[in-house]
Amino acid sequence: MRVPIIAGNWKMNKTAAETAAFLGELAPKLAPFTGTERVVCPPFIGLPAAAAALAGSDIKIGAQNVSEHEKGAYTSQVSAAMLEGLVEYVIIGHSECREYLGETDAVINRKIKAALAHGLKPIFAMGENLAVNEAGQTLAFVGGQVRAGLADITAEQMQNIVVAYEPIWAIGTGKSANAQFANEITGGIRGVIESLYGATTADGVRIQYGGSVKPSNMAEYMSQEHIDGALVGGASLVVDDFVSLVQAAQETKGA
Repeated sequence: MRVPIIAGNWKMNKTAAETAAFLGELAPKLAPFTGTERVVCPPFIGLPAAAAALAGSDIKIGAQNVSEHEKGAYTSQVSAAMLEGLVEYVIIGHSECREYLGETDAVINRKIKAALAHGLKPIFAMGENLAVNEAGQTLAFVGGQVRAGLADITAEQMQNIVVAYEPIWAIGTGKSANAQFANEITGGIRGVIESLYGATTADGVRIQYGGSVKPSNMAEYMSQEHIDGALVGGASLVVDDFVSLVQAAQETKGA
């Protein structure tokens, strides 16, 4: 049985002080939902505050990105070695990083390897734009992202990777893929993983949906066979909304 996982991607929101205050309110409300893995991903500047606020809690912390490089003259970048011991997860391949930072599939593959080398668990994000979607090429496009991002990754390493399908046209737009379509694509992603690593590995991989996920539609997504959680943006910035998402996951698929 795949343990559901809800991860909040805060993007460029909340100062260190705001992070501490927010998590001080959030953590007690999430405490009952132990059958669902709960992850918060503040900006880099908020990670130490998050670690302090969540000390003794089973809520996990993730970073929003990581450098492909181990160390060196890479101004502004943060390495996996720097994150080791501070976070458990790291988002890699988010569409905003692909677009604004020029991250290619090859760069994302190197970032995944860098994260794994330091014991971090990648949340490997992918998704198509509206033109690809309307052309009916979603699965072919996303399947290509899966294969490229996982190049030279072993089946054993795959057990520590979470996959997140986020259609670009649904991120922060208020639009969302209907649950059946999201299940079709996440199932197709699982099929690609099976072709690479076999059924046993593929069946164990957790796949999230992301893209205008909110309390009103969460239960429908979580009721789908291949959707094991969500990578959430805006709704993760509101305590009660995030709690509602976790509760829906727990009630649908939690242990």
